[in-house]
Amino acid sequence: MMNEFIDIKPDVNVSEAEYKRLLGYPSDYELEDKARELADWARLWYNENGKPWIYAVQIDKLNASNENLIISDIELSSKRLRNQFAEAETDSAMLTIVSAGKECEEKAHQLWIEGKPDEYFFLEIYGSAVVEHLVMTAGFRFCDWAEKNNMMVLPHYSPGYPGWKVEDQEKILQLIEHNKTQDLPGEIHLLESGMLKPKKSMLALFGITKNISKVRNLKELIPCESCSLANCQYRRVPYKNPRRQIEDTRKLQSGNGESLNGNEKIESVLTQNAKYTVSQKALQKWSDERLQLNFMNDNSIEAKFRYEGTTCSNMGRKLEFDYKIKLSSPDEGYKITGLNCNPSDSDDGYKYMCEYIKNPEELMNNIKNEKPLFGKSLNDIVNWERQFSPDGCFCNPESRNHKWGLAFEVLHYTLVKYHPELVSGSPDKKE
Repeated sequence: MMNEFIDIKPDVNVSEAEYKRLLGYPSDYELEDKARELADWARLWYNENGKPWIYAVQIDKLNASNENLIISDIELSSKRLRNQFAEAETDSAMLTIVSAGKECEEKAHQLWIEGKPDEYFFLEIYGSAVVEHLVMTAGFRFCDWAEKNNMMVLPHYSPGYPGWKVEDQEKILQLIEHNKTQDLPGEIHLLESGMLKPKKSMLALFGITKNISKVRNLKELIPCESCSLANCQYRRVPYKNPRRQIEDTRKLQSGNGESLNGNEKIESVLTQNAKYTVSQKALQKWSDERLQLNFMNDNSIEAKFRYEGTTCSNMGRKLEFDYKIKLSSPDEGYKITGLNCNPSDSDDGYKYMCEYIKNPEELMNNIKNEKPLFGKSLNDIVNWERQFSPDGCFCNPESRNHKWGLAFEVLHYTLVKYHPELVSGSPDKKE
């Protein structure tokens, strides 16, 4: 029996191909200029500051004869996992935790506060790449041990994957806690949302069987297709991890009409020198790159803001949501008359959010129907008290309000700085 496995200094040499895949680049794309600089910076920072770890405990008290898989008298909700274990005649399981450590999360949070969204994004993605690499590393170590003991390891599966409720993370942690004989190498907590903290962490279950001949005849029970480890001596089938093609990101430019000095209405409509929750450097960047304004003939405004982030679980899937905001004319105080939030046409990352997996209809209805500050003036954003919640996902109301706040603040900042259409006539429309 392997019993327990601990590694406090695992290899984190993430391959360039896997890093690019998670960044969303094609496999043959060569990073250059700013992207190359940011990718190298994130890798170097993590190598110097990250504290990754792996922990696993082997449990041999399994029962796959019922409707669901039972491990040590705890019933799991995944029929898919139960069927896999039953088909392979699984003898035991390695309950595994991998974590990139809290340092990566803390640094990314600091970058967000400092208004450095590019650095934030690349470090977030690198942390996700580290987690995938750690799972692969753990799988290799288990394969090595199993091969020497005339056994085979099944592909890993995790709560939150298709056919396995994310709520079972609590059960897996409970099983680990009850069966471990040593302290975990690092901190791990489960939040009410089902998300792990540090968020760059993952729970995985590896089945182990002595029925080698049966598994070798069933390719879907061989873990190699989802393992990118190069030159592995135990590889039985080629690596076939699906590759995502990068979507063309449209630059959304804000209206940039000339400043209209001496107009008293500007100060009476929107607060000058407002205190925002994020830095003006970040607001300026998002104004230039993510905001689109359309000035209507009646002096009302239609604005579109593109939010880009990542899910908090499932390997940090990229998210893109479009916020559409309609404002009345400045004469009417820039009253918010329309609000809409939806995933962008090119985004499918939202399907990997924990709450979407649990109840997709409820989550998407909440996102659609929540309309904070509707009917109020845009200037009310200055005094809107809301909980700081920079998580990339949309699973809880606090996180959704935080993102609405970002969209409002970018719009407020842009209108204050560029002063469009506050005197006679309308400016040129900016698409």
